[in-house]
Amino acid sequence: MRLWTVHPRYLDARGLVAAWREGLLAQKVLTGRTRGYRCHPQLIRFRAHARPMPLIAAFLGGIAEEAVRRGYRFDTKKISRRRFQGKVAETKGQLLYEWQHLLTKLQRRAPQVHRKFKGITSPEPHPLFRIVPGNTRDWERTL
Repeated sequence: MRLWTVHPRYLDARGLVAAWREGLLAQKVLTGRTRGYRCHPQLIRFRAHARPMPLIAAFLGGIAEEAVRRGYRFDTKKISRRRFQGKVAETKGQLLYEWQHLLTKLQRRAPQVHRKFKGITSPEPHPLFRIVPGNTRDWERTL
């Protein structure tokens, strides 16, 4: 499961669909409607928030907006109706770690997308996040 800090515009088609599915899975986990993935580290920042359900709904909303921009049809009725207004702080280190992780994935599975983005050194975050100084988060499983 990967709930990306990077903006969904950087994801290839496969990555965007995966982000959608993983976000929906995270939403199920946060509502207690699944037995798997309950302790997944990617959920820590959502669980730590006072309003995790509106937060994951906002995350999914950002993924869905990118899907619409590309002409895809994701079933947005699956997103919780509760929405979070505003932005959540996330560290620059986390964003950059995920950026390198994504570039590695893109190099293997979507070389054209990789070539398009490889020169970017400071990627935009997902619309949910406001980037603040700091290192990679403790919950991240670094390689």
